Amino acid sequence: MPKQSKCGCESAIVYCEGNFGGIDGKTANGLVRHSERYKILSIIDSELAGQDAGLVLDNKANEIPIVKNLDSAMQHAGEIPDYFIFGIAPASGMLSKDERKLLLRAIELGMNIVNGLHEFLNEDAEFAAASKKHNVTIRDVRKPRDKKDLRVFSGRINQVKCPRIAVLGTDCAIGKRTTATILARALNERGIKAVMIGTGQTGLIQGARYGLALDAVPSQFCAGELEGKIIEAAENENPDIILIEGQGSLSHPAYSTSSFIIRGSCPQGVVLQHAPSRKHRCDFEHMPMPSPAAEIELIEIFAKTKVIGLTINHENMSDGEISSAIDRYEEELNIPTTDALTRSPDRLVEMVLSAFPQIGGERSI
Repeated sequence: MPKQSKCGCESAIVYCEGNFGGIDGKTANGLVRHSERYKILSIIDSELAGQDAGLVLDNKANEIPIVKNLDSAMQHAGEIPDYFIFGIAPASGMLSKDERKLLLRAIELGMNIVNGLHEFLNEDAEFAAASKKHNVTIRDVRKPRDKKDLRVFSGRINQVKCPRIAVLGTDCAIGKRTTATILARALNERGIKAVMIGTGQTGLIQGARYGLALDAVPSQFCAGELEGKIIEAAENENPDIILIEGQGSLSHPAYSTSSFIIRGSCPQGVVLQHAPSRKHRCDFEHMPMPSPAAEIELIEIFAKTKVIGLTINHENMSDGEISSAIDRYEEELNIPTTDALTRSPDRLVEMVLSAFPQIGGERSI
């Protein structure tokens, strides 16, 4: 069994070669910002070696070093870490030949593996044999339950009495999970019990108690499986509010998960995340970004819900540009707008409370 650090978390190093701080490094980025399950010891990215991960990501030091390679990570750790986490989320969802070799070496050193890719390593003969030989486990985060156990949509979601808010976006890898995480923390700190439902591999790796990797579930069962997770959270936690992490974008033809999230959660409210400086869709240079107004119109036509606020991804923006964008969108859209990372979380909480003033009263399922 993996040992635990003094904080009660299992220790881990995160591989993010050439991608830390970038779009495809979102798993490593997320773990640096928030991790309930693992104590992150270092990030592997030779291009940024020697720097502080927090400074690179958010201009706030957090004493998580970025190191050159696995040997450097081991030297810094001083002992064998409990886990080696693959922290890149490439569009292919598959390992390269070099990455296979690196993960096999981590197994030989005695580290358990956390794998968020679509490639399930427990089903790979070489990895299965290596893990057995070295007595380690491989956690294939995206692997869904057996089909015989999967649920179809039942309509029981309407029995959940507390408000449900989906955090959606105008593109993939735009900060939906980060905003949902910050919002959940801010609500809980103010005595409003919020539970976040993870819908992707990063949220599950961070330690989300409720959720699933929705893009790996057969489409027939996506809405039902998400509905089931939300009902479990409501029954077990009796929360004041449930937040659902979004995936992709409803208007993006490459991703269908947003539609399943809306159908499975039937949210009474939506917070929309947008990157004003992003000119085209991530990984699709021929596809221009939609405007927030266009995405809001689509969401509200698609479902019986209301977009209650807009949040900004400030990539490639100065602080002044962020403020200008906030003012512009509030005037244009007539909804509260903020940046979850650079502005006070009070604004996020106000966004929710203004839409759902009843939060905190009697609730049940």
